[in-house]
Amino acid sequence: MRTQDSATAPTSIAVTAAVAEADTRRRTGTLQAALGVVAFSLTFPATAWGLEGFGAWSLVAARSVLAALIAGGCLLALRVPVPARAHWAGLAVVAAGVVLGFPLLTTLALKTSTTAHAAVVVGLLPLTTALLSALRVRTRPSRTFWLAALAGAAAVIAFTVQQSGGALTGADAYLFGALLVCAAGYTEGGRLARVMPGWQVIGWALVLCLPLTVPAAAVALSYEPVHLTAHGVAGLLWVAAGSQFLGLVVWYRGMAAIGIPKASQLQLAQPLLT
Repeated sequence: MRTQDSATAPTSIAVTAAVAEADTRRRTGTLQAALGVVAFSLTFPATAWGLEGFGAWSLVAARSVLAALIAGGCLLALRVPVPARAHWAGLAVVAAGVVLGFPLLTTLALKTSTTAHAAVVVGLLPLTTALLSALRVRTRPSRTFWLAALAGAAAVIAFTVQQSGGALTGADAYLFGALLVCAAGYTEGGRLARVMPGWQVIGWALVLCLPLTVPAAAVALSYEPVHLTAHGVAGLLWVAAGSQFLGLVVWYRGMAAIGIPKASQLQLAQPLLT
C-alpha cells in the first residue's frame, strides 16, 4: 500500500498543477478579452472625434496606415518570420473584416448616427460571432448561451426599429454589414491566434492591407478637407493605436485562451461602456 501511495502522489500533484495552470490560463484569457472590449468601447466615441477633423475615407485609411506602421515596426524589430502560406487566406479574412470592412462601415454609419445607437446595434456582435464560430471552428456553445444571445439580439432589433420609427436607416444598413464582416474577422483571428501570437495575427493583417490603404489615404486626404483639432487628432490616434492594434492584440489572445464564444459574451458589456 505504501508503494502504491508513493506512486500515485506524483500523479496527483501533476493533475493539480494542470488544473491550476488551466485556471490561470482561463483567468488571464478572460482579463485579456475584457481589456479588448474596453478598448473597443472607446472606438465609436473616438471615431466621432476623428470625424471632426477628417473625412470618413481619410480617417479609415489613415488609421489603418498608422496601425500598420506600428505593427510593422514590431514585426521588423522582433524579426518575426513571414507566416506560412496556409495562413494567408485566414489573414486576408481578418484584414477584410477588422482592418477594412468594420472601420469603414461604422465610420460611414457614424456620419448620420449617434455613438449610443451604433453601440446598441453592435450588441448583436456576440451572437453573430458565435454563429460564425460554430460554422467555421465547430464550437458548441451551451444552450444557455444561445438563449441569452437570442434574447439580447431580440432586444437590440426591437430598440433599433423603435429608434428608426419602424424603418431601417442607411446607417443601420452600414452597421448590420459591419456586424457580419467584423464577426468573420473575429472568428478567423481567434482561430489563427491558436497557432500564432495574437499580435502577429492583426500585425500581418494590417501589413497585408498597406498596398490598399497607403494610396487610399493619399487620395482621400487630397480630396477631403482636413481640419486639425485636438479632438480630431486624439480620435485618429486612438482608433489607430488602441482600437486597430492594441485592442485586437489582447482580444485575439483572450479568444485563443478561453474560446471564441466565451470571449464574445464579454462584448455584451460594450454598449454599456461606450
